[in-house]
Amino acid sequence: MHDLQIKPLDETTLNTIKTAEGTGLHDKVVAILKTVYDPEIPVNIWELGLIYRAEVLEDGKVEIDMTLTAPACPVAGTMPGEVQTRILQIPGVKDVNVELVWEPAWTQDRMTDEARLELGLF
Repeated sequence: MHDLQIKPLDETTLNTIKTAEGTGLHDKVVAILKTVYDPEIPVNIWELGLIYRAEVLEDGKVEIDMTLTAPACPVAGTMPGEVQTRILQIPGVKDVNVELVWEPAWTQDRMTDEARLELGLF
């Protein structure tokens, strides 16, 4: 069985979350998403392109649409909950809704250049 890998919050991420000066809530959400890793790929879910939508609403609610690299991914039952738990740690976030979506299907084209470089796909 594969366990979801959550990178501990590093000092930079903690500072991003604790400080509102010059950083919006959306930036803090992205910083948190970059601490969650796919268990089989050593790249965070943001850089992998698994986050299709990260929207911060005016009332402190965050809505996330995310996918996985494959429908049979072993963390399908746990990753959305872990993402929700992480985002709820951000001051100012009052609620988080994480939806697991399969359309459009994830492809490597969704990865950032940084992720491709990390995985040797260039």
